[in-house]
Amino acid sequence: MPDGNRIIKFSETINFFDKLDRIGQMPLPPYIKEKLKDKNRYQTVYAKSLGSAAAPTAGLHFTPELLKKIKEKGINIGFVTLHVGLGTFRPVKNDDISNHKMHSEYFVMPKETAELINKTKKLGGKIISVGTTSCRVMESVFNKLGKIDFYEGDTDIFIRPGYKFKVMDGLITNFHLPESTLIMLVSAFAGYSNTMNAYQTAVKEKYRFFSFGDAMAII
Repeated sequence: MPDGNRIIKFSETINFFDKLDRIGQMPLPPYIKEKLKDKNRYQTVYAKSLGSAAAPTAGLHFTPELLKKIKEKGINIGFVTLHVGLGTFRPVKNDDISNHKMHSEYFVMPKETAELINKTKKLGGKIISVGTTSCRVMESVFNKLGKIDFYEGDTDIFIRPGYKFKVMDGLITNFHLPESTLIMLVSAFAGYSNTMNAYQTAVKEKYRFFSFGDAMAII
């Protein structure tokens, strides 16, 4: 295809996800030298729905034990779904980033999570997003409805410097690649200078980037 994508036609009636499971390989970062023996290592402990092209990497830091400790501190946990697509990883090649077109991705904001967000906001609490995917779900819903409520559909939201966040108060995220839409989202929230300083420290201290890399909390 003109945009670099490819279309594959299967010649038999198959279970698509079963076929992917058997012949596909995990897109591991370059510092992982061996194949992943346990594919669940590249998945969050709270994953449920099939369809995403990748795991939300910030969520890989959480274990059942850690989630239990978070709840014991009185912190509520809500879940959303976003099927990560190619657009998340594709670098921005336009000199004018406003001309960059994001691929649309399917997402779901459950009713119970929407109610939890609204209750937290009403009580003066903060909404901490685990990953840019969760952030994009919340901001997409608010931009579409003018409030947080149940919603499912597609989003091509491109959050970049200058964007005014309506829902998110804090972000837990991994270190992303240059020219990616992800680092632009982080810059929009933390500020360009703060983001660049953090990344310079990450490079100096040899933090790990990519899927199994280190995370930072921006509060």
